[in-house]
Formats: sequence, structure tokens, C-alpha cells
Amino acid sequence: MLADAAEIADSSAKRRTGLLKHTSLEPGDGLWIIPCEAIHSFGMKFAIDVLYLDREHKVKKVRPEMVPGRISGCLTAYSVLELPAGTIARTTTEAGDQLEITKLVSEAGAPPASD
Repeated sequence: MLADAAEIADSSAKRRTGLLKHTSLEPGDGLWIIPCEAIHSFGMKFAIDVLYLDREHKVKKVRPEMVPGRISGCLTAYSVLELPAGTIARTTTEAGDQLEITKLVSEAGAPPASD
């Protein structure tokens, strides 16, 4: 299990804010940014693990321990899953892994919007 309480950033406002309002991520937390192929960590207060996913939730690229002040991207990604630093190593997640995403609910209680 990568996360059991990931937030969904499926609007322009949520994607812009991302994790900037957070001071840390607890194990099980995360942020799934849809759609997204590149991120930055300018203004962040902590390192994160990053998974780039295609439309079928297959891992295209991993970026472990991304520290503040960096830019990262994957042109073949459709979405990005940001997780607490150390999650990739703990779960041995790697490019090519297929993720199963369940219990998909936005803040309004409905499936996330598709752009």
C-alpha cells in the first residue's frame, strides 16, 4: 500500500497549491495530481517521493527523495502521485509497476473531475 489517505488535486486551484500548505506528510498520506506531467518543489518544507503514472495507473517514472527547490517531469505521464519521502524505498515501487487505485472520492464526495 502506497497511500490510504491521498488527497486528489483535480482542479486548477488544487494543482497550483499542491503540498505547499503542508509542513509534512505522514505515512499513508499523499497527493494525486490529475492531470500532471511535471512538478516543482519550490516553497516546499520537506522532501517527497514522486511517482509519475500513465492513464492506466502504470508507473512511468519514480523520483525518490525529491528535496525542496527542484523541478521534475515525465512527458509520458498523465498524473503524479506525491508521497512521504521513503515510501518508494519501503514499498520497492519501480517504473513498470501497475497501481490499483480504489475508493476514488473528491472533497465533494464524487469521483474526481476529468480534464
